[in-house]
Amino acid sequence: MSAGSQLLGYSDPVHAERARIVGCAYEHADEIADDVMAKLRVELPGYGTADPGFLADVHDQLARLSRTGLGALLEHKRVTPADVSYARQAAARRARCGLPLVDYIAAFRLGQRAIWKSLLAHAGDTDAGREAVLSLAGPLARYTDLISTQATDAYLEFQQYVTAESSRDGQALMDSLLDGALPASGPHLSVATAHGIGAERAAPLVVVTAMVLDPAPTADSLCETRQVVSAALARTGVNGLRTLSVVRDTEIVAIPALRPDGSAEQLCERLRALREQLAADGVALAVGVSTSVTEVGQIPRAHRQARAALALLPEDGGVLALPQMTPFRYLLLRADDTTRQLVDPRVGAALADDRARGGTLADTVRAFAAADMNLREAADALHIHLNTAKYRLGRIQELTGRNVRSVNDLVELLVAIELL
Repeated sequence: MSAGSQLLGYSDPVHAERARIVGCAYEHADEIADDVMAKLRVELPGYGTADPGFLADVHDQLARLSRTGLGALLEHKRVTPADVSYARQAAARRARCGLPLVDYIAAFRLGQRAIWKSLLAHAGDTDAGREAVLSLAGPLARYTDLISTQATDAYLEFQQYVTAESSRDGQALMDSLLDGALPASGPHLSVATAHGIGAERAAPLVVVTAMVLDPAPTADSLCETRQVVSAALARTGVNGLRTLSVVRDTEIVAIPALRPDGSAEQLCERLRALREQLAADGVALAVGVSTSVTEVGQIPRAHRQARAALALLPEDGGVLALPQMTPFRYLLLRADDTTRQLVDPRVGAALADDRARGGTLADTVRAFAAADMNLREAADALHIHLNTAKYRLGRIQELTGRNVRSVNDLVELLVAIELL
């Protein structure tokens, strides 16, 4: 959809009319969806025989896509693929239900006509209104091209994923790898090689384990969502290769091949971005990432690590990546109630009060430790005056009885901060 540059060359009255017309259409997004649905059921066989739940989902997507495009016009913004990422999951649902691709693409054309019809209906009979609505034709066509292209790619990608999965090559290969064995020959070895996994490849690997967190799913919807997540993980690579990813019972397991240097930073960033994207689409995800391994025989251990990381996440999920974690932090995450009870009550009370006041004392302890006990560097990192940092350290010692310049006391405070 067009950005603000599309408004150049138009008079103020035309600008005002554009905003009014688009605003009116935006408020009638549900009616636009109603109009499209009426035509879908009559003109496209794939929609005419669909069940009510499927049709309700289509209606919701049509209204959402209308609001996205019209909202971008109101805000003078250009729609990007990220803005309509939710359409990818909807495309997977259509493919899963067996909707013909030709009907799916035709629906976007009907959607464009319905939005255009709504814009015309609100244009009125003034010259400014007619000029304003005509100026919207190009941006609307470009928006339709964008969303139809994104959705078509996702539709075809999901079909290819389901086809590959139904062949069981990926499933059989994953079972073999999680047993620590690489197939000696045949199609399974070819699949492994295509994903960067093989005895002759030096690139290190990690194992990623993900779980969909859905409080009250139906069996069909949960199965479908897991497959969507698996397909998304298959796209999350860092070396130009697709990632081997399959659904195994309640978990999704992926084995991405890293770059030769073994760094997992970029992969972890992409996994977090993927989780945020899915969360925006209403899918809560928990993801555990193992340390890197260089031999197929180490993959079972990496799988256990990924599962262990998954178990440490809170109820609302997240991404816990062992390659980005220190042993100190990992041990603290695995601490039990007994460990917490060993914290001196005086220290615990002081930290609890500090947390209620914004946590400035705890932040100062962390910064002091990170600066190797150099108070000036800690103050610079916190963007505070050196005297303020000195005051805070004195306050910490007064409240807890611990001297942060003592290594033992500093470690005790850091442990208590992380535990509490």
